[in-house]
Amino acid sequence: MSKGQQVQRMFDAIAGRYDLMNRVMTLGQDQKWRRFVVQRAGDPGGGRVLDLATGTGDIAALIKQSHPDALVIGSDFSRNMLKEARRRFPGAAISWQACDANHLPFADNVFEAVTFGYLLRNVEDSLAVLREVHRVLRPGGRAVCLDTTPPAKNLLYPLVRCYFRFGIPLLGRCIASDEAAYSYLTGSTMDFFTAQALAGLFRQAGFVDVGFRKFMLGTIGIHWGCKAVTQACP
Repeated sequence: MSKGQQVQRMFDAIAGRYDLMNRVMTLGQDQKWRRFVVQRAGDPGGGRVLDLATGTGDIAALIKQSHPDALVIGSDFSRNMLKEARRRFPGAAISWQACDANHLPFADNVFEAVTFGYLLRNVEDSLAVLREVHRVLRPGGRAVCLDTTPPAKNLLYPLVRCYFRFGIPLLGRCIASDEAAYSYLTGSTMDFFTAQALAGLFRQAGFVDVGFRKFMLGTIGIHWGCKAVTQACP
């Protein structure tokens, strides 16, 4: 079974408790990060916005709330996650679609912005996914990525590592009844790109004006970049 199939099954299994786990293990900070993602994505006007790995739909819903005229697509390869998104936001004018981030079913240059949360550490080839995102963005469009990042080895590192290794899997067992899934999620964080390395991957995929900001003791990174035009993005 490929990594993609394994991750898909895992997210299908934890979809019902995914939101509660996010609130608890991030101490309620996850919504603040999603609002920052929407802010960095900019105002799409009446254009199209794609929220990849939409999960249960928080970022897509925030985009639609902030920019009612935008045409928002929330996509995920976990159908159970999409089912939760539809249940949570029944009145939102959002198109929920199942798709694979490795092979996006969209034409070139069609989106004003593409957002994605906790996607890249769960794919086999992060660079290939970033290139797909770059392809579907219009010139001047912006990609914004929310993901975990390995903690820096400073005075707080032992405490953070202990929380990742023992605390989050324990919460996963108690709240989501799936310790193994959250052991994987924390392990994938420790093995993921540093924030600086991920910024380099954005540039390698063709993005310009790349930047990032860290949150939660340096364990969360939000990266952004633009598809080049004749002048720099604002």
